[in-house]
Amino acid sequence: MRAIYSYGIALVIVLVLAVWLATGTLVTGGKGPGAGEKPVVSLIEKNGGPLTNAVDKSGINSKASSEADPAQTIAERNDATGNGAAAAPRSVRIKVITAQLMPIEVPLRGRTQAKSSVPVLSQTTGTVQSVSVIKGQSVKAGDLLCTLDQGARKLAVDQAQAAVDQAQKAFDSNQALVSKGLAAQNTSLAAQSALAGAKTQLESAQLELSRTEIKASIDGVVEAPLANIGNMLAAGQPCATIVQLDPMLFVAAVPEAKIGYAKLGLPAVITTVTGQKADGKVTYIAPTADDATRSFPVEISIPNADGKFLDGITADAIVNVGTAPVMVLPQSALTLDDAGVLGIRTVEAGSKVAFHAVTIVKDTRDGVWVVGLAPKLNLITVGQEFVQPGQIVDAKTDDTPIGATADQAASSASSEPQS
Repeated sequence: MRAIYSYGIALVIVLVLAVWLATGTLVTGGKGPGAGEKPVVSLIEKNGGPLTNAVDKSGINSKASSEADPAQTIAERNDATGNGAAAAPRSVRIKVITAQLMPIEVPLRGRTQAKSSVPVLSQTTGTVQSVSVIKGQSVKAGDLLCTLDQGARKLAVDQAQAAVDQAQKAFDSNQALVSKGLAAQNTSLAAQSALAGAKTQLESAQLELSRTEIKASIDGVVEAPLANIGNMLAAGQPCATIVQLDPMLFVAAVPEAKIGYAKLGLPAVITTVTGQKADGKVTYIAPTADDATRSFPVEISIPNADGKFLDGITADAIVNVGTAPVMVLPQSALTLDDAGVLGIRTVEAGSKVAFHAVTIVKDTRDGVWVVGLAPKLNLITVGQEFVQPGQIVDAKTDDTPIGATADQAASSASSEPQS
């Protein structure tokens, strides 16, 4: 029994090999489609024989029994399977898209910066007698900050004033004598010169006295360093520092790839990490790029009369660089051509498919903004991956709103009547 079982298994194996040899195809490359192909059984029976006759009678080696003839071209295979040029047009969904003018915006990341930080310096030497401000106090140009000990400066003004009074009287007396003919005309020149010199001395003394009152030169907020009463200030030492907060500046860097968009006067919207918003304008564009980052520093001026924007706050800016005809397309409509170029497929005149490359300028939840297309087109929204340019299709209008979710799109599709 064991021998019979073994012989039976061997017979099954032989029969399987025989069937494979009978139905298999030997392919010899380099001879063109079909020219290098012949049945494997022909290796055993060169000019026909029992196996060849049995295979031919059974029909298992005929081309009709296979799914595709290896000798056929791709177009012939498509025609045989009903997908060729003679096949019915493939059904696709289209949506009519129209271009619209939309603002082109460039985002920037940066921080706020005070327009200036000015140390208010003493112009003379003296001891600080009083300080009229505290740190954090807002001041206007001309407000008193510090007062120095006047010392002998007041006496110098009084002495100069007395000299002016005396010179004025001498000049008046000389003029009276000249008018009466009791003094020569040229004698008035000496009196006039003496009076002018006395007035100059008075102005110099008054100027030196005024320097004991150190006043703000700009509007802003007082910051350290701030002098204390009793400090000895020499000429050139600061009494206080004033930070100018109005206007405030937003400073950032524009990548060299986008510097062509930058222009003075462009409007911008600035939003800080604290949630504050304001409108501003581009007031400065650096003429040279930073060597390390290859970007160009820019400044945007922000009105800050109420002082709500502080120095050094991280912020974002959206700069409006103009408008352009833009189309809003669903992200799912984007595809790649055979060369890997990003674009869309549309239906042109004659129901033919066409491919158009696009340039994305913005990506939003409602769709992608693209430029470089015709003002109006029939965008393929469903089936664009299964058609090629030049192919004739059966296009049906898709009423699904751009930006709709997948559930919404499915609901819209399911509600359409079946064709």
